Amino acid sequence: MLQILIAPLTSAIIAQLAKPLIKSNSLRYSWRSFISYSGMPSSHAAMIISLAASAGLTQGFSSPLFFVCIILSFFIIRDALGLRNYVGQNAKILNDLIKGLSNNKIINAEKYPLLVEKVGHTPAQIIAGSLLGFLISLAGYYIF
Repeated sequence: MLQILIAPLTSAIIAQLAKPLIKSNSLRYSWRSFISYSGMPSSHAAMIISLAASAGLTQGFSSPLFFVCIILSFFIIRDALGLRNYVGQNAKILNDLIKGLSNNKIINAEKYPLLVEKVGHTPAQIIAGSLLGFLISLAGYYIF
């Protein structure tokens, strides 16, 4: 029963620790990269798919807990793919506006910090995180 807690947390931690090791993420090991929002693999997908898989494996794939986890996973993955990508696009536009207006002395660019532009995930990052979470849940189920 404790697997429902341990497997998702382990999945998220492994996904976050793996991000600086993947060259396409352009991250170095630091606290900032450990709490980064985007990158390969998605720790959000790893955690929520691991939670759903663990619930299904331990409680049954027809249990109410499994279905609640599946519904929750749709919201979290949709947010990581859609909404957070729109937030990143808006951040890029605002950063460009601030840079452009600072040359005209209309605003003080130092007063407005640059926003983080990479906050969403690509489908490949979601798939990789989901696969990682599922495999960690399977391993945890057969080990414990």
